[in-house]
Amino acid sequence: MANKQRNILLFSLLGLGFIVLFFINISFGSINIPLKEVYKSLTGGQASKSTWEYIIINYRMPKAITAVLVGMGLSISGLLMQTLFRNPLAGPYVLGLSSGASLGVAIVILGAALMPPFLATFLVSSYGIVLASSLGSFAVLLAVLTVSHRLRDTMAILIVGLMFGSLTSSIVGTLTYFSTAEQLQKFTFWSLGNLGNLSWTAISILSSCVLIGLVLSLISVKPLNSLLLGENYAKSLGMNYKKARLIIIFATSILAGSITAFAGPVAFIGLAVPHIAKLVFQTSNHTILFWGTILFGALIMLICDSISQLPGSDITLPINAVTSIFGAPIVIWLLIRKRKMMN
Repeated sequence: MANKQRNILLFSLLGLGFIVLFFINISFGSINIPLKEVYKSLTGGQASKSTWEYIIINYRMPKAITAVLVGMGLSISGLLMQTLFRNPLAGPYVLGLSSGASLGVAIVILGAALMPPFLATFLVSSYGIVLASSLGSFAVLLAVLTVSHRLRDTMAILIVGLMFGSLTSSIVGTLTYFSTAEQLQKFTFWSLGNLGNLSWTAISILSSCVLIGLVLSLISVKPLNSLLLGENYAKSLGMNYKKARLIIIFATSILAGSITAFAGPVAFIGLAVPHIAKLVFQTSNHTILFWGTILFGALIMLICDSISQLPGSDITLPINAVTSIFGAPIVIWLLIRKRKMMN
């Protein structure tokens, strides 16, 4: 009973924190907008200045929603991978999806000079880059799903995913070697991640993909709890292990793949957030961890995005730089903690 009350209190605090941080995130930027004006604009009213209203609706609001979707999707996909592979250092990109997306974008940006002008113009646009990233992730997804259908060993799938990642990275490296400085700069900017510049149409597509991935993840909660004690234990409970594994892999792929396509490869969120949720809620029950990870993912991504704005400054830090500063110490701590436990 005490644990139940504690969880209710934690969820209430996280929910309240999410609402507050959402408003603060919209308020921050090169032009600081008072919180009461943000509240007025988002609750059906209109901000005192028309420029504030325009900035909130067309720039700040889409970016805040994107941050929430990215945080939720990557955090849950990280939780799925860590439980499936029983590896605390597994992340959402462990299956090579990020590398596949990078390959698609690299071919488009770095290989644009080899394409007909009309095709190159479309492909280097924002929609062309999203399409290339999606196709790259989807190609790796098909390869991983095909291999996972044939392999029984889960760890073998992890190794295959890492090999796909190495293969695509080597191709990207070869393309960068023969590219111009301008092409390299554009590819580097994409690889640093970007939560802004998404239209409402793009956000609706991303929202649909994230929703599908989250629903599949929610369906997988019971199998995930069974997998905590190992594959054989899960099978002894009557679980269809092969089907559950495919659903988990597909859920991770659609979450990580769609987010990478629209926001770039955002680092560390999927790796660090599930551990924070486990640490705070002090449980391995995925029924609780699912919702806790979602809320923590959204919260932390909003915090990282708010920091990247450098409030009052025209400079915006790359989102990957901020998430890495946040996530790297947690990964180091995990490694030290794991070493101490082994000793």
